[in-house]
Amino acid sequence: MNKRDRLEKTIAGEATDHVPISLWQHWAGDDQRSADLARSHVNFMMQYDWDFLTVVPSHHYMVIDYGVQDQWQGDASGRRTLIKTPVQRTLHWTDLRPLDPNRGQFGKQTQCLQLIRGALPDTPIIQLVQSPLTQALLLGGTDLLLRSMRTQPDRLRTGLNSLTETTLRYIEALQRNTDIDGILYQVTLASYTELSEAEYQIFGLPYDSKILDSLARDWWFNVAQINGKTPMLHLFANQAVQVLNWSDREARPSLSRAQLDFNGAYCGGLGESTHLHLGTPTTIREAAREAINIMGRRRLILGAGNAIPATSPRSNLQAARDIVDVSLQ
Repeated sequence: MNKRDRLEKTIAGEATDHVPISLWQHWAGDDQRSADLARSHVNFMMQYDWDFLTVVPSHHYMVIDYGVQDQWQGDASGRRTLIKTPVQRTLHWTDLRPLDPNRGQFGKQTQCLQLIRGALPDTPIIQLVQSPLTQALLLGGTDLLLRSMRTQPDRLRTGLNSLTETTLRYIEALQRNTDIDGILYQVTLASYTELSEAEYQIFGLPYDSKILDSLARDWWFNVAQINGKTPMLHLFANQAVQVLNWSDREARPSLSRAQLDFNGAYCGGLGESTHLHLGTPTTIREAAREAINIMGRRRLILGAGNAIPATSPRSNLQAARDIVDVSLQ
């Protein structure tokens, strides 16, 4: 069974030869150059033979060309540190304009994807794309974003409309210029510890729906990654995605309590911090077996709820990869 067959059967709830698995991470330093970032991903795939490859650029790649400045300061996550953000006042949301998807960071990422596809012609590949509200958070920070929602919502909507238009243009360019299989759509703030559901339905969900509804029909593998301690999973169960991904080990609900009316697959079972970063091969094997048993070996893609820390022991990653090969024994 090849990787695509395995994933499609998992999404459909059918039996497979083994539970599919994939992990992803940031690539500090290498994420500044297309060829280096491509090489890191290809080597990562060649070493572990994941069932799909999630291409993860710099955490700020979608907002750099708006004037964000960042710097690598050694964070274990592999993310760069924000140095300067362009949105300092609520009025600045109205200064945002849609970007050209063929230039700047977007153009570099297209080149990266083309290099990866050339090296891995048969591997399912998805590209990380951040939601407009996630981009807004990076552009203005938490305090200004929340203040804008509650005191100047029209200004914020203007900015979100521009970010949405840029994202739609970028997705169209990806569909036209690359041969990827879908996206990892990263959602931030759709969590009850961050916003009320009513707030997210005003400032998040309409833009998410517009973007997800635009995805090409031949993109058969789209993942919604919903971040936060108490993610609003049900808001995405009826969106145009095939997989839901969240930190089921380090947030709520757990896999065993995720009672959703969703026809696709779940990606999870391993904690990016608890198991893959700070755990051992033994604890990873135990967690993986538990997740596989909970899901009855159906509709599960073994993975973490987010990018794993760049300093995660390679022995832990290998343990995660090896366990699926013996999970049927």
